[in-house]
Amino acid sequence: MAHLTVAGFEIHDTYLTSDAQRALLDALREVVRAAPLVDPVTPSGKKMSVRMTAAGQYGWITDRQGYRYAPQHPQGTPWPAIPESVLDIWRDLTGLARIPDCCLINYYGEGARMGLHQDKDEASYDWPVVSISLGDDGLFRMGGPQRGGKTQSIWLKSGDVVVMGGAARLAYHGVDRIRFGSSTLMPKGGRINLTLRVAT
Repeated sequence: MAHLTVAGFEIHDTYLTSDAQRALLDALREVVRAAPLVDPVTPSGKKMSVRMTAAGQYGWITDRQGYRYAPQHPQGTPWPAIPESVLDIWRDLTGLARIPDCCLINYYGEGARMGLHQDKDEASYDWPVVSISLGDDGLFRMGGPQRGGKTQSIWLKSGDVVVMGGAARLAYHGVDRIRFGSSTLMPKGGRINLTLRVAT
């Protein structure tokens, strides 16, 4: 496992072994059974290209009412618990006793992307955001705290984990595209991204 820092983002290359990735994917299947993936829209009504669900005390959702954390899935049921294997990654890489109360799960199918954005719906920016990649490679773009500044990009592979804290906590970031079918983790292809956040 290699550890490098790019634009303040701590990138833990191949943090998860192949066996750990498969075990984590199995745990996520249980989450998705309890909280099915949805097709989110932005407040302006534009359909996003990723599919989304969550685990934890809160889930991050977007719809015509805006961006926000909500205690229930859009179908009205509580979010399932964050799998312990996911929390172990947070504990290992952050060293924090405080655990996240939201694990956002984004699924990128063929052609999906995520525009440059900041994670800023949380009550405090003192806590890092931890991002876990599973499945197909994703071209991750990293900028600074201002929109329109210089950016750098890196391909994130299955098992890579990124920690966004300090100067990178409010940096713009996004996923320009995925290499659909580049991973054998999921037979039908696609990329799963987990972001662990302290929302409250």
